[in-house]
Amino acid sequence: MNYLIPANTKKGQLILGLFRPFDLILFGSGVLVSILLLSFLPLGDVWVTILALAPGLITGFLVLPVKYYHNMLNILVELYEFITNRQTYKWKGWCWRDGKKVK
Repeated sequence: MNYLIPANTKKGQLILGLFRPFDLILFGSGVLVSILLLSFLPLGDVWVTILALAPGLITGFLVLPVKYYHNMLNILVELYEFITNRQTYKWKGWCWRDGKKVK
């Protein structure tokens, strides 16, 4: 009666084994904004073209799969939480109150 859980059980919950629904919505909205900008802006200048393609490229970068994390958006959110949370950790180990004061 041993149960074996495969290592890729989380991938079965993802769309195409890579994306959450939020990731696809984010990427789709970025591509949609890029298509709208490409259709309405005059593309005579290189910088205007780069500006029009930027939303699709940025959202594509955010949903890019990364090893040991889900995607770049996940890394950036965890980095932001690490930077904005308290960085001073107080020791509360097993010997905090049990030990005697050493002179």
